[in-house]
Amino acid sequence: MTQQTILYIEDNPENSLLVKRVLEAEGYKVVEADSGTAGLSKAETMRPDLVLMDINLPEMDGYELTRRFKQMVRLAGVPVVAMTANVMKGDREKTLAAGCDGYIQKPIDVDQLPIQIARFLQAKRP
Repeated sequence: MTQQTILYIEDNPENSLLVKRVLEAEGYKVVEADSGTAGLSKAETMRPDLVLMDINLPEMDGYELTRRFKQMVRLAGVPVVAMTANVMKGDREKTLAAGCDGYIQKPIDVDQLPIQIARFLQAKRP
């Protein structure tokens, strides 16, 4: 089986390091971007198996970035999962309305994260 690649767009270095360590320990390749524009640039040159999207990003928020990703032929069928501290009533619905395929709350549960990621990858459309 080939190694699955996750594009992780996150502007907080501590969050990024934690998630990267957890997912790489599970055998995933994690490509990081620290802003919306950096994420857009990476998405134009690669086809990840999954995108983990922070919502509160500099330059372009995760909602706008998700909408752009969903219009890219290159990313057709690639799940985009919001990973956010936005956990107020209606935030989950807002991420799904923007086109996200799923939602993971921060702070993350390091034991649950690999299980959640595996579920999203298994549900991935061909």
